[in-house]
Amino acid sequence: MTTLPDAPYELPDVQMDGAADEQGQVYQAARDQTITQITHQGTQRPLPRASAVQVPPGLSGLPRRPAAAFVGRDAALTALRQTLHDTTRTGVISQAVLGLGGVGKSELALQYAHHHRHDYDLVWWIDADSIDQIRAGLAALARALTCGIDSVAAEQTTVEEAAAWALSWLAAHSAWLVIFDNVEEVAHVEPYLARLAHGHVLITTRRNIGWQHLDITPLRLELLSRQAAIALLAGLVGPPDSADTGGLTELAEQLGDLPLALTQAGAYIARTPRMTLTSYLELLKSTPARMYATTATTRGDAERVVAKVLTLSHLRIQAINPLAIDVLNLLACFAPDNLPSSVLDGLPETDQLEVGEALALLESYSLITLTRSPIELVPGQPEDLVSVHRLVQAVTLHQLTPAQRDQAHSIASDLILSSLPDDPDAIRTWPAYQALLPHARGMLPLDSAGMHRLAIYLASSGDYTAAVQLEQDRYAHAMATLGAEHPQTLTIRHSLAVCMGNAGDAAAARDQYATLLPIRERVLGVEDPATLITRNQLARWMGEAGDAAAARDQCAALLPIEERVLGAEHPITLATQHELAYWTGMAGDAAAARDQYATLLPIRERVQGPEHSTTLTTQHELARWTGQAGDAAAARDQYATLLPIRERVQGPEHSTTLATQHGLARWTGEAGDAAAARDQLATLLAVQERVLGAEHLGTLATQQELAYWTGMAGDAAAARDQLAALLLTRERVLGAEHPTTLTTQHHLAYWTGTAGDAAAARDQYATLLPIRERVQGADHPDTLTTQHGLARWAAQAAKTKSRRRWFFR
Repeated sequence: MTTLPDAPYELPDVQMDGAADEQGQVYQAARDQTITQITHQGTQRPLPRASAVQVPPGLSGLPRRPAAAFVGRDAALTALRQTLHDTTRTGVISQAVLGLGGVGKSELALQYAHHHRHDYDLVWWIDADSIDQIRAGLAALARALTCGIDSVAAEQTTVEEAAAWALSWLAAHSAWLVIFDNVEEVAHVEPYLARLAHGHVLITTRRNIGWQHLDITPLRLELLSRQAAIALLAGLVGPPDSADTGGLTELAEQLGDLPLALTQAGAYIARTPRMTLTSYLELLKSTPARMYATTATTRGDAERVVAKVLTLSHLRIQAINPLAIDVLNLLACFAPDNLPSSVLDGLPETDQLEVGEALALLESYSLITLTRSPIELVPGQPEDLVSVHRLVQAVTLHQLTPAQRDQAHSIASDLILSSLPDDPDAIRTWPAYQALLPHARGMLPLDSAGMHRLAIYLASSGDYTAAVQLEQDRYAHAMATLGAEHPQTLTIRHSLAVCMGNAGDAAAARDQYATLLPIRERVLGVEDPATLITRNQLARWMGEAGDAAAARDQCAALLPIEERVLGAEHPITLATQHELAYWTGMAGDAAAARDQYATLLPIRERVQGPEHSTTLTTQHELARWTGQAGDAAAARDQYATLLPIRERVQGPEHSTTLATQHGLARWTGEAGDAAAARDQLATLLAVQERVLGAEHLGTLATQQELAYWTGMAGDAAAARDQLAALLLTRERVLGAEHPTTLTTQHHLAYWTGTAGDAAAARDQYATLLPIRERVQGADHPDTLTTQHGLARWAAQAAKTKSRRRWFFR
C-alpha cells in the first residue's frame, strides 16, 4: 500500500494523490486543491482528538489572493468588521452578505478574510453551492488539520466522518473564520451553525430570505458608485485608456456599475491584442450578449463571467417555479428601473398571487429588486416597483430564441398598453403615466395608440420638451411609413406644431402651421374641418409669436368661412370666435374682447352646456377681460363665482381650476387687497408644485405673480429675491432668451430698483434691452417697456430723487 506523502501547509496548487486497492471519490477544498480519498482494506485508524489539534503554522484556507483592483467597498468592509467583532454578542458570530450575482460578494469576503487573517488562528473557505460541497469543504478542513499529524488516518476517513470531525474541531476552538461562499439555501448551513459555540462565520448568498431567524441581519451589497466603477476600470485597463474619463464613464454606465462585469471588461481590454476602450464600447453596443459572455484568459474567478453566473440562477429558478422565468423574460423587455408590478397583473393565464410568488422568488435570488412606490398609481392600492439590472436583462434575452424574444416583447407591449389610463390629460392619471413612461417609450410602436396617449400626457403635464421629441419621432416614423401627405402624418405634424409652441418656440409653431396649411388645403380641401382648424392654430401662433393684430385679423377672416361651411354654432366655429375675442384683447382692445366673450358665453351655455369645459373657459376669459377693461372688482367676483363650479365639475386640482384660482388671486390684488392676493397665491403655489411639478409653466407663472404681489404688499426686497430665484429656473427650463424668461428679467430689474438699488436696476435693464431688441424686435411692446424702465432707473440712479411707484405688467 502506498500512503499519501506529507503535503505542504500552503494548500493552493497542491495535488495530493494516493494509490490503493480501491480508489474513491475526488473532493475539492479551497478551489485548487484536490484530495483523493483512499479506501483501504484492513483497520481504519481514527483521527486525532479534535480539541488537541492545533492549526499548523502557515496553513492558508483561502482559494486565491484577493484582487489588487478593489475599490468602493470601504463601508462594507467596516460593517463586516463591526458585526463580526461585536463584543456584546456571545456564541458563534455570523454574518451574511447578499446581492446580485456578480456584485462582488465573494471578493468582499475574500478581501475581508485576507485583511484580517492575522486576527485568527484559522481562516477557511468553503464553496457552498450545495450540501455536498459544504460537506466536502468541511472534510477538506479536517484533512488539512490532521494530515501532518497522521496522514494515514486523514486519508482513510470518509467525507462524512471528516466533516463531523471538522465541526468538532470548530466547536472546540474559537479563533477561526469560516467563509461559506455562495450558499443556495439557508437550510444548507443552518445545521452546522447550530452546532457551533465560538468563532466567526461569513456567508455569501444571492438569497435574501430565511436569515433573520438565525439572528443574522444580512449586509446587502449594492452596485459600485459610478466614481468607484470608473476607478476600477481605470486600474484594470491601464494607460492610455485610463485617462479617457468620458469613455470609462460610458463603459461603467453600459455595464451598470456591476463589479464582475467591470472586471471582466477591464481584463479583456487589457489582455486582448489591439483592443482599446473605444473599440470595446463599439463591440458592446453592436454585440452586447457576446461581450457579456466573453472573458480574458486569467486565473481564479475570471471564468465566472456574467452570463455563467446568471445562467446558473435561471436553471435553479426554472426548477422551482417556471412562471418566475417567464416573468423574468418579460422584465428583460422593459426599462431596467421601477416597473409598477401591477403591470404584470394582466399576464395571461395567471393571477396576482402567482405573479407575486414569482417576483418574490426572483427577488430572493437577487435578480430583481422590489421597492414600495412612494405614490399610489391607483388611489387606495399600494404599488411595488420592480427593478432589474441591465446585464440581467441582456443575458436573459440572449438566452431566448428569436421567436421567444419576439413573443416576450409582444406580451410586454400588450401589458404596457393595457396599463396606460384612457384619459392622459386628467391629472389623476399622471402618476401612472409618469411611472410607465420609460417602459412604454422604449417598447411601444411609434404609430400605436399608446404612444399617442403618451404625447398627450407629456403635453398636458407640461413636459413640452419631451412632448416635442416624441412627436418628432412619431412624425419621422409616419413620414417613412405613410408618406408626407397621408392624413395621419398631417395630424401628427399638427400635434408637433402645438408642442413646439407650448415648449416656448411660438415662431417655430407658426412656421410649422404656415407650411402645413397649403398641404392640407391641397390634400383635404380648403374648407375641410381639419384645414380650418389649421388656419385657427396658425392665427393663434402668429399672436403668440408677437403679432396679436395679425392673429386677430386671421381669426376675423376665418370666422365667416366656418359659419358658412360648418354653421354658426359648430364647436370649431365657436373656438375661432373665442380666439378672435382673445386676440382682440391682446391687440389692445380689452373692452371689445370683454363684449365678444359676453356674446359668446350664452351661445356656449345653450349649445355645449353651462358646465362644459369650453363654456367654463369662455367664462374664465370673460372675467379676465372684464378686469383688463378696468373693472377689477367685477373680475374678482366673476372668478369667485366660477371657482366652485370648476372645483365641482373638473376637480379641485385640475389645471383649469388652478388657473381660475390664479385669476381670482390676481384680481383680488388688482381690486385693492395686495396682501390677500399674496396669501392666495402662496397657497396656490404649494398645490401646483405638488400636482403639476415645481417646473411646470403654470407653477412658474404663479411664482412670478406671487413675487409681484409680495412687492405690492410692501416687501420689495422679498419680491426681488423671489424673482432672482425664478429667473434661474426659467433660464434652465425655457432658455435664457424665451420671452417669458425676459419678462421675469424685466420684473427683477424693477423690484431691484424698488428695493433701493437704482444703479443695479439700471444695469439690469441695460443688459436686457439689446437682448429684447434682437429677440423680439425694437418695436415690440415689451422692448419699449424695457426702454422705459432703463430710462427711469438711469434717472433715479443719477439724481437720487425719491422713487415713485411704476410698473408695467
